[in-house]
Amino acid sequence: MLKQQLNFKLSQKLSPQQIQLMKMIQLPTQAFEQRISQELEENPALESGKEESENFDEEFNNNEFDDNYDEGNEVIETDINVDDYLSDDEVPSYKLSANNYSADDEERQMPYAAGTSFTQHLMQQLNTYRMDEEEEEIAKFLVGSVDESGYIRRELQDIVDDLAFTQNVYTTEDKVEKVLKIVQELDPAGVAARDLQECLLIQLERKEHTPSVSLAINIIEDSFDHFSKKHYKKLIQKFDITEDQLRDAIHEIEGLNPKPGGTYSGNNRIVEHVVPDFAIKIIDGELDLTLNGRNAPELHVSHDYTNMLKGYKESKDKSKAQKDAVMFIKQKLDAAKWFIDAIKQRQQTLFVTMNSIMHHQEEYFLTGDERKLKPMILKDIADKINMDVSTVSRVANSKYVDTPYGTKLIKEFFSESMKNDQGEDVSTKEIKKILEITISEENKRKPLTDDKLAKILLEKGYPIARRTIAKYREQLDLPVARLRKEI
Repeated sequence: MLKQQLNFKLSQKLSPQQIQLMKMIQLPTQAFEQRISQELEENPALESGKEESENFDEEFNNNEFDDNYDEGNEVIETDINVDDYLSDDEVPSYKLSANNYSADDEERQMPYAAGTSFTQHLMQQLNTYRMDEEEEEIAKFLVGSVDESGYIRRELQDIVDDLAFTQNVYTTEDKVEKVLKIVQELDPAGVAARDLQECLLIQLERKEHTPSVSLAINIIEDSFDHFSKKHYKKLIQKFDITEDQLRDAIHEIEGLNPKPGGTYSGNNRIVEHVVPDFAIKIIDGELDLTLNGRNAPELHVSHDYTNMLKGYKESKDKSKAQKDAVMFIKQKLDAAKWFIDAIKQRQQTLFVTMNSIMHHQEEYFLTGDERKLKPMILKDIADKINMDVSTVSRVANSKYVDTPYGTKLIKEFFSESMKNDQGEDVSTKEIKKILEITISEENKRKPLTDDKLAKILLEKGYPIARRTIAKYREQLDLPVARLRKEI
């Protein structure tokens, strides 16, 4: 049986303008500038630069555009107050600018160097080797298989199959391995290795074979597992050497490059520069926060568009084409006005949020000591500034602040809390910093285990379980005690 019924339901939905505003708040400075350029291109009613001072005495209101269309009896809604689009602010623009440069100053951009990609660098070296046509095809394919770190991480049989399918070159594993040895002679040393062990051996073989280098080769060839796990006593016993001899051999190995492609891999990428969105300075012992001036562009509504409205108002015969045109003008003016208002709202949101974060972490910003960082979650700041948590998240995740201690990502100032032995809430970042300092000051011949680290932090007033120590140590990218050992 079919039934029809009416249900009333209240629901909250974000308007397209609110969604656009949220996206604008999330944008870092450089992306924000691109967004402004895009809007200036798409909306001819929006203009950048200093606005010319011009007085508009007459206001446009809905009464001027109440005429109905002849067809369809539609009303044109053009409730526009031109004064809303024009600035009557008499404050000189130089007082509102972040940098008081003259109008003649040019904004010069540093050009990027073209550079040579890692693959190109290897291909150029292949030209110095004599090979037949088949070997050359295999060599080029092998060079193309080298990843950014400088390794070939594929089985030779897979390469043989790919050569047959993609290059129409039918060969064998032995032939590919023979050509691989040639490719491994290219610079930088260690390139085209199939694993770390082979990479280190290639580099060691190119060195002068001193006693230390010869011992290092033997260790990597025959006892790579013991070496990687730092079982030094087993190495001393196996090779019948002294501790000093082992230390010299390890010194040779430590001087090698585990990622030979790292020198060149970045040349074919565009370097990304971080532009701080805020700056914090200490002036007379007080914190001073400023928003990057590039986040506060000078935008205004086009005078040409407002003059078009004037012309429509003054004309006696209003045709349908003119009415269509005035609807288009209204649409563009509304979009321009909304965009200018959205930028102001973005500036206010960014400043208010960062100002609250700055005062919450005042001790840190005054000293630079990470141990002074207080526990702080997104909700703490959202409650203080009476905004949504998602808004604070958008500011924190993508913005940088220039501090006296370097440029920092804002989200780095957020952390969970733990209680110390006094029952006080302390930041997990404070605990991690103390853990990092404790490990850096340990005796590397007898590094501290996680159990010992837990006892030391307990003595310092931080009751933390061993598994938590292990978690924090991994987050700090610090290995276990055995792998921190030195001789």
